[in-house]
Amino acid sequence: MSEGARNAVSTTARYDFDTVIDRRGTWCVQWDGVADRFGVDGLLPFTISDMDFETAPEVLAALRARLDHGVLGYTTWQQDDFLSAVAHWYGTRYGTDLDTGRLVYGPSVLSQLSQLLQMWTSEGEGVVVHTPTYDGFRKAVLGLGRELRGVPLGDTEALERELARADAKVLVLCSPHNPTGRVWTEAELREMAELARRHGAAVISDEIHADFVHDGHVHVPYARIADAAGARDGGGPAGGRWAVITSASKSFNFPALTGSYGIIGDPVDRAEYLRRMETAEGLASPAVLSLTAHIAAYREGAAWLDAVRAYVTGNLAMVAERLDAEFPELAWVPPQAGYLAWIDLRPLGVDEEALQRVLIEREKVAIMPGSVYGAPGFLRLNLGCPRSKAEAGLSALVRGLRTVRA
Repeated sequence: MSEGARNAVSTTARYDFDTVIDRRGTWCVQWDGVADRFGVDGLLPFTISDMDFETAPEVLAALRARLDHGVLGYTTWQQDDFLSAVAHWYGTRYGTDLDTGRLVYGPSVLSQLSQLLQMWTSEGEGVVVHTPTYDGFRKAVLGLGRELRGVPLGDTEALERELARADAKVLVLCSPHNPTGRVWTEAELREMAELARRHGAAVISDEIHADFVHDGHVHVPYARIADAAGARDGGGPAGGRWAVITSASKSFNFPALTGSYGIIGDPVDRAEYLRRMETAEGLASPAVLSLTAHIAAYREGAAWLDAVRAYVTGNLAMVAERLDAEFPELAWVPPQAGYLAWIDLRPLGVDEEALQRVLIEREKVAIMPGSVYGAPGFLRLNLGCPRSKAEAGLSALVRGLRTVRA
């Protein structure tokens, strides 16, 4: 075991992440729905980005207590227990003072994205994203009849060219980036904010992976960037039109409860978003268990999150060590955030379709090909799982690569 893996094990002693929990037969997309994407049942899946761990015990305890109350009627998110929990998390986790009057709610991050795109764009107009691109963004943008315009990650000149087009209305920012795990620096975020402001484009920052930033890197909320820009302008519009969309469901592993929240800078935009959600969409009452889970996670779940992040760091270190031994030409390094290993296989010269056939038919594993995100030749391996499963998937991948190369 590598030094990183050993350190991660000692850090997580308080919690059990090694026990394998059987998720089959629970209507689980990753396990029970594997045939929908890969055409074969019974594969060991490393696919959709949820984790195979129980959520934090503090969250489970809060959910049980709420269920014991017995009444599950209509509820409201505009109450202090929820709002103050979000503010507490931003203050303690990110050193950011949050004005809870700017918060909004939604059933999911992608639902919020859809509403904002409908507010800020019209059919045929351009929505700029970084490539490779999370497939949920592509589906949302194209499904609304907007034009998806990709720019390579880190290519500032290409980003400005796209934003300068007259019909480019929105930059959708993934922060941290999915699938690569890239954490944007404060300087990079400021530069993107300035480019968007200069060319009159709104910014929607999806920050659902923010809580899973690894040691040595720091997540900077886009709200802080936009507010700083506004302050430099004496409270004027320098921050531009912007929104943050996020949820605790990714980092604490309760996406099935639904529920997300956002921050919208402009009060007129915020009022319009709420009007759409509460009237046109009929979503005035959120899922009470989602609210309960968010409050418990943000008030009591920090220790669990730090532990699961350390455990995943061990999984990532194991992958780096094994790949370096087997295929040193890959020079693979773990991501800066998240539990998704984004692996560039192009130095091996393997054919993606041939590799997928071997992985599915011979190795009986399901691993997301890079083409899903517009990057053939890459692979996205979900390592939010017990070490034994991660080892099994990695061994299957190594064997599959050997087979295809041979």
